[in-house]
Amino acid sequence: MDFEAVYQGREIAYGADDRRSDLIPWRLDAPQPLVVELEAAGDIAGPVLECGCGLGDNALFLAGRGYEVTAFDAAPSAIERSRAKATAAGTPVTFTVADATELRGVAVPGGFRTVVDSAMLHCLDADQRQAYLAGLRRVCAPGAKLHVLCFRGELADRLGMPADMGERGLREAFAGAWTIRRMEPRRYTTGLTLQEWQKLTPEVSGVPEQDDTVTVDREGRILLPFWQITAELA
Repeated sequence: MDFEAVYQGREIAYGADDRRSDLIPWRLDAPQPLVVELEAAGDIAGPVLECGCGLGDNALFLAGRGYEVTAFDAAPSAIERSRAKATAAGTPVTFTVADATELRGVAVPGGFRTVVDSAMLHCLDADQRQAYLAGLRRVCAPGAKLHVLCFRGELADRLGMPADMGERGLREAFAGAWTIRRMEPRRYTTGLTLQEWQKLTPEVSGVPEQDDTVTVDREGRILLPFWQITAELA
């Protein structure tokens, strides 16, 4: 996926049948509710690194709660827009452009104590995922926590994601450097309506709202089946 085009507001192709849209499915103009939940539960400690920060709403939320936050994205336009939001809000966040498989220039003295990955991991293929998890180990403090929100296996398969997102595949990917302390199915809030979701994913058009693949919240937003993973640096 061309994320730079996404954040420039251009139409891009979603899926193998070339359905095109200028929507940003994960855009909420607010923090992801599961990230808010993590903070409220005391599961965030600074310094914090957000990976694949997009338009910066999670990073800005955490910084507003008093944490030292660094956030990166591979798309320069996303970082430019995030920096503008931070300036307008008067909220200090270090936004930077970086490749998740290299993490060049992403560091703080003593290492990050918390990493938040909200819907980035599933964009990586198997080799990229291993490079990413190894890179996080290098930039994190001993005992750091990694919170990942990512597609579950069935949804990932349906959308043609590049790596195995089943429980076994993910546990194998994390093994070694990271110890998974929590892995459970959750629902991830998107900015899409049911109609918009069906246009982007015609193979699931017409499914009922109670279908296991997709549900709808009180605001009419699609909730997708995700894994919520918390891992600790070994």
